[in-house]
Amino acid sequence: MEALQEFVDNFTYIGVFAVLLLGSLGVPIPEEMPIIAAAVLSHEGIVRWWVALPVCLLGVLSGDLVLYWVGRQWGEQILDWRMVRLVLTPVREQWLKAAYRRHAVKTVVTARHVMGLRAAAFLTAGIARVPFWKFVVADAGAAVLGIPLVFGLAYFFTDQITAIVADMHRAERWLGLAVLLALAAVLVVGVWRWNRRVGKERPGEESAGIDAR
Repeated sequence: MEALQEFVDNFTYIGVFAVLLLGSLGVPIPEEMPIIAAAVLSHEGIVRWWVALPVCLLGVLSGDLVLYWVGRQWGEQILDWRMVRLVLTPVREQWLKAAYRRHAVKTVVTARHVMGLRAAAFLTAGIARVPFWKFVVADAGAAVLGIPLVFGLAYFFTDQITAIVADMHRAERWLGLAVLLALAAVLVVGVWRWNRRVGKERPGEESAGIDAR
């Protein structure tokens, strides 16, 4: 049982880290969702909070550093990559470069909390040669303040979150039932109209047959 529990714990930690890493790299995953999941699992005793919280921080910051390193390592060359242009359009590139020239720290902190902008902003930070220490201090400072707050709120309000999720599942079931009833009603009305149209056409056909005789 201890070995099984250790396996579950390790797999859960890796899963949280992987999801946060992917979200940091630009995959459209809300950062708060895996953090909340980790907090709920910690509250239920499935994982240890003092391990899960650092894993959340590490997962987020690892993706941010990878993006910065890629931008700094390859510079303007990455702008020719189609995948990069999906998140870093020419307009967004020029806007971010101008923002880094004016307020580098403020731009990093702001981008850290905006899903969809973070990947583009951190790539541009590397391309624009924002000093590494300044990038790390700004990004880690924002993460250390924001992530524990979300984690703590989810940990202490797990019961409310569970109730909300249960209500959502209940609403989904009722919505599914309503959709099925609506489809059944449409089908019944369609069959009724088809039968009515066929019924109107048949008397005309019969009368035409009588006249022909």
